[in-house]
This record gives sequence, C-alpha cells and structure tokens, in this order.
Amino acid sequence: MRIDWAGSRSALSLAVAALTLGSGGAALAQTGQPAPWQMNFQTPVTNIAQQVVSFHNLLLWLITFISVFVLFLLVYVCWKFNEKANPVPSKTTHHTWIEVAWTVIPVLILVGISIPSFRILREQLTVPKGDVVLKATGHAWYWSYEYPADQGGIRFESNMVPTEDLKPGQPRLLSVDNEVVVPVNKIIRVQITAADVLHNFAVPSFGIRLDAVPGRLNETWFKAEREGVYYGQCSELCGNGHPYMPIQVRVVNDAQYAAWLEEAKKKFASVDGSGSAKLADAAR
Repeated sequence: MRIDWAGSRSALSLAVAALTLGSGGAALAQTGQPAPWQMNFQTPVTNIAQQVVSFHNLLLWLITFISVFVLFLLVYVCWKFNEKANPVPSKTTHHTWIEVAWTVIPVLILVGISIPSFRILREQLTVPKGDVVLKATGHAWYWSYEYPADQGGIRFESNMVPTEDLKPGQPRLLSVDNEVVVPVNKIIRVQITAADVLHNFAVPSFGIRLDAVPGRLNETWFKAEREGVYYGQCSELCGNGHPYMPIQVRVVNDAQYAAWLEEAKKKFASVDGSGSAKLADAAR
C-alpha cells in the first residue's frame, strides 16, 4: 500500500490550522454579523447570549473529555484484550459495579447539564416588563415592525437591500432598507407573529430565536448592552424567498433613539405603514 505523505501533511496542516483558529475563537467572532472563516459565536451583547455562549463552551469541553476517554478505553481494550495478548478470553458476562457505574455516571452528567440549561431557559421564557415593545410580523418574504401607540404608533416594512444597491459597509443579504432602532440598556419586549407561513425571528448577538406562527403571538426579550448594528435572519424554511428575510437592529443611546422616534413618527405614522424612507441617518 502506498501512502500519500504529501496529502497527509496537507491534512495535518489543515488540522493544526483549525485547532489554532479554534483556540482564538474570540478573535474570530464578530460583533453583530458573521465574519469570513468565523468558527465561533458572534460576540454576545446581552446577558442571555453570554450565558448561552458560556454554556456552549462548557459542553464543548465536556463532550471533548468524554470522547477522549471513550477513545482511550477502545484503544486500551484493543491492546489489552486482543487475541495475541489474551489467547484465553474471559467468560465474565456481568460485573455489578461496572454496570452501576456506566448507568449512574451518565445520569449524573445529564443532571449536571440540565441545571444550567433549565436556568437559561427560564430566563429566556420569563419576559420582564419592557421599556420598549416591538411587534415583528413575518411575511413572504420580508418583515414588518410596529411600535405601540404610546411609543410612537409607527409601522413600517423592512426589505432586503438588493446586491446592486448596497453601499460600502453594508453586508450582502443582511442589510435592509428600514432598520429597527432600539435604545441601549433597555428591556425590549419583542412580540412575534406571521401573516402567512411559519417564519423565525433570530438575532444571534442577542441570543434570541423564536418561531413566528400565523394566528399566534409569541414573545421574547433582550437587553442590548452595547451600541451598534446587529443582524439576524429568518431561521425557518419558509419558502423560496427564505434567504432574503434579514433582520437589522440598530442599538443607539437614548438621545439618538428619541431623535429617530420623532423622525419616524413623521414618516411612518400612516395606517398602511408603506413609507419607504430610510431612517438610518437619524439614528447615527
């Protein structure tokens, strides 16, 4: 058999590069949007998202340890109990303590995993009183947003910017004509529904992802701790326009939010909310 040492060296180089990139995951994660060759989560900017990332990293170390341990057992058994080293095989079929151990230990591991998992789930599902309420409705294939009457009473549609109309700095397939604007360090309650088929409202940096179901109003929340622009997408296979339903949220300070809201009242206060004016400049 001929061994392709060149191919082996290339594979080894790729593996080493992957490990190197993996160890520098924080540098590869980008705030608000995905980055080329990214191998980690986007930088979390909410407490919930930070907990999700920490829980993921804990599980990654745990499953790595378990995988290495099982691999060691397999190698040890193959070496210790092969036919040459052990010509007379054991007739043992049961061992009480071993059977107790491989039953109890996995149960304890799962219980240990469930505790932080349920804690995070509880915080995600317990929606606190919001400073701002935002209703997001999924359509085939775009999003529309509504702020209640006591917060401006505005409604507008948000469509993806075509590739040929992108401006410098706008990411392809993620930029929209009318972005959502919310204040920093405020609790944002997001009510999510759909007008036609199943959609999904997901913004990775906020740690939120929830189905938009026709005829049902689901609710989630976030509290962004850093200003900036954060992108998400519909994460449900909702039809042939599925990849063209981006979500763009701009988090600004209180003064910028108040200025945007005043401008939005003038341009998006119509009943049908069909205005197409772009309010990004007012929020900057």
